[in-house]
Amino acid sequence: MKKQLVYLILLFVVFPCTGQIRPDAWIEYMEELAEESEDTQALETLYAELSNLTQNPFDLNQVAKEELRRLPFLSDQQIEELVSVREKQGEFVSIYELKNLPAFDFQAISLILPFVYVGEVAAEKLPVTAGNLLKKGKNELIIRYEQGFQQKKGYRERKYLGEPFYHSLQYAGAFDNRILWGVVAEKDAGEPFRSKRHKGYDYYSGHLFLKDIKRIKSLAVGDYKVSFGQGLVVSNDFMPGRGALPAEAERRNNGFRRHYSTNETDFFRGAAATAAWDKVEVSLFYSFRRMDAGVDNHRFTSFKTDGLHRTENDWEKRQAVLMQSAGGNIRYVSPDLSLGITALGYTFGSNAMQPEDKPYNHFYFRGKQNLNVSVDYMIKNRRIKLYGETALSKNGALATLNALQLTPVSYISFLLLHRYYDKRYQSFYGRAFGQNSTVQNEQGIYAGLQLVPFPRWKLSVYADAFRFPWLKYGVDSPSSGKEYMLRADYAPNGNLSAYIRYRYRQKEKNTAGDEKEYNVLPYRQQRLRVQASCRLSPSVLSRTSADGILYSEETGNTDKGIMIAQSIGWKPTKVPLQADLYLAWFHTGDYNTRISSYERNLLYSFYMPSFYGRGIRLAATFRLEIIKRLSLSFKIGHTRYSDRDVIGTGAEEIAGNTKTDFNANLRWKF
Repeated sequence: MKKQLVYLILLFVVFPCTGQIRPDAWIEYMEELAEESEDTQALETLYAELSNLTQNPFDLNQVAKEELRRLPFLSDQQIEELVSVREKQGEFVSIYELKNLPAFDFQAISLILPFVYVGEVAAEKLPVTAGNLLKKGKNELIIRYEQGFQQKKGYRERKYLGEPFYHSLQYAGAFDNRILWGVVAEKDAGEPFRSKRHKGYDYYSGHLFLKDIKRIKSLAVGDYKVSFGQGLVVSNDFMPGRGALPAEAERRNNGFRRHYSTNETDFFRGAAATAAWDKVEVSLFYSFRRMDAGVDNHRFTSFKTDGLHRTENDWEKRQAVLMQSAGGNIRYVSPDLSLGITALGYTFGSNAMQPEDKPYNHFYFRGKQNLNVSVDYMIKNRRIKLYGETALSKNGALATLNALQLTPVSYISFLLLHRYYDKRYQSFYGRAFGQNSTVQNEQGIYAGLQLVPFPRWKLSVYADAFRFPWLKYGVDSPSSGKEYMLRADYAPNGNLSAYIRYRYRQKEKNTAGDEKEYNVLPYRQQRLRVQASCRLSPSVLSRTSADGILYSEETGNTDKGIMIAQSIGWKPTKVPLQADLYLAWFHTGDYNTRISSYERNLLYSFYMPSFYGRGIRLAATFRLEIIKRLSLSFKIGHTRYSDRDVIGTGAEEIAGNTKTDFNANLRWKF
């Protein structure tokens, strides 16, 4: 079986590549992000936003710099060059004129193409009237359903209160990109939908978002997202960070965006607005929403952030804490200089956060309210860019991030970034560059380099040295670590791309010693990945990948793993059908050698599961256009393990060694 699988994959690799551009390069970028982050909710939100942009691309002749900055894989130089060429030489006639821009190589063009098009000369903007909203507005409705075939322990033992299926509705409308509105309703598998306990969806969200109406740059009512500075005070954006673009770690989105997602945690609910006067922008926002937490005598230890309400215990925590947040930002913005001041306060009402007293969480926030303030800046010219943010929390603790980016020529980019997050700094909404998921207890220096030494080749490398001055969960003393990555990309044309990547990571953790004591000792992970993507014909796209991992501890304990995956996408030009097939074989040790692999999912849904043990994964995704503007998509996935008789743990346990899942969605554009 193993030999047959290898032969099959080699057949696809050596098959001659023909055709044109690869449409999934941005998905490979998302894979890079996913391998570096455990923030799955933020990843899914970013993937949904980028997927939405592929369905509603920008006109190259009209798109503004602010809109291009929503594409995290574009560098400042690429954005500046694209807009500058358009202003100096006139409108683009074809999207393939991008190949004449020095900053855009084949890889950059592959990334941006799904998000842009060349349209006709823009007419004057239509007035906002009821008639124009009805006739010229764009609407989209997506109905989604998911269910596993095998029964989980939570249903067998009646621990779960609801039905074993996932279901959601998403409706969005837009008018001339100036007015956006939408609603979302969702229930997760196991949550009650039509029982005595609860009827209807578990989660509802709605928004109305207005842009560029006289002096009002943006106005949000309902659910929305906030990001300012580099994320030390507040950010609902995903942090690109290490890996995908070693020389690009800056947060570029400042302000408000609509929240149109099934993410039940990472958003604000209320109202927000930004007004602009020449180069000065003033933003204010207020949020009033209930959060999940286990409250006892007006005290709770932490928030429950998974959004799941399947058991009685989950329902006791549901919307138990009222959280109010208010803040603002004043910003001066010019092409070469940006200065901003951000303030954010939040309160838990009559309740107080009181984490259980443990040595590692000694400096966690405790109390009913907190306040964060910061100053951020950006100074740049054609070759040099300085940016950063410095923040304080109510207790006087400091966090600061500062970076220097050099781009002496279009084919070289270098980044040097320093971060210092005091162990006492406390920011509930902070999300910034670093090894930790929170902006606290971390110091480090990061250096990244990206260059194009020869045509068709790109080299990327980074090094990150860091330390944690205080204890962490599972690490009973101050600790340190380091991380390196080296990657080489080869893209001879728009039909073929390949890369090889090596990553080394060393951290420290508690390791069992003599007499049931724990010693804090280093452990190491080495990962190697090789991937090739090519177009076998105008309608067939192939991708082959191989992953290897080696894990070792100071005690001599070692483990290793390997995974080989093959996917084939078929999109004929004359048939309204699209199909994607995926096959993976994995052979690893325990959780320390788990390997992640991207798998095509339904529209707006990101899926990159991790596997460990021994087994195979098969998946097939189909999309059928029933009639114009109405499409049906469905997916069947099957995992079979050869080293176990039980899959999962706790209430998610499945008896047997196989797991099969079914997903479907119906999409109507009107």
